[in-house]
Amino acid sequence: MTSGPVHHTRSAADPASADAGPDALAAVIAENLRTYRLRQGLSLDRLAQMSGNSRAVLAAIEGGTTRADIDTLWTVAKALEVPFSSLLSSGADAGTTVIRRAESQPLASRDGRFTSRALFPLTGDRQVEFYELRLAPGTDEQADGHPPGTQENLLVGRGSVVIVTGTGEHRLEEGDAILFDADVPHAYRNAGNGEAVLYLVMSYIL
Repeated sequence: MTSGPVHHTRSAADPASADAGPDALAAVIAENLRTYRLRQGLSLDRLAQMSGNSRAVLAAIEGGTTRADIDTLWTVAKALEVPFSSLLSSGADAGTTVIRRAESQPLASRDGRFTSRALFPLTGDRQVEFYELRLAPGTDEQADGHPPGTQENLLVGRGSVVIVTGTGEHRLEEGDAILFDADVPHAYRNAGNGEAVLYLVMSYIL
């Protein structure tokens, strides 16, 4: 019997994590995509139509032979009506998890100029997510609306950016923050000459 709470520390490199190896995240995404698709009784052809992706792309992702980019995962999550992180989740969450930068596997946009790194355990369902976003100079990343009730809270860690929300354009400098409804199309633009780093807290009403 212990005299206090016991904290089980797990590195993000452990097998239970999506960061266990170079192909681990692709395998997790493949399993989750297939599970959600079959749970909703969808064929690959039907999901391709709903998400605007080709059947070949979805088949490759579901087969674990390719890592999906951010753009594709967003459209699939929206079509399946599940939180984005649900496609990355790798099991139940418990105890304490250390997220090592060196062991992380950020997701990238198709052109590689926008990356998103999860700063939370990719396990279980959650209503709040925490990400590090990086935008190369000149990047203009367009995002579709998330499920109804979704909000984004952004902090600019480095650089100068313009965030486009449902109420217009908002220029932010280092240290500035913004909270907005993200269930409508929005965008992140790097307005500076160097890489911009943002920290994003995304909350869902499930």
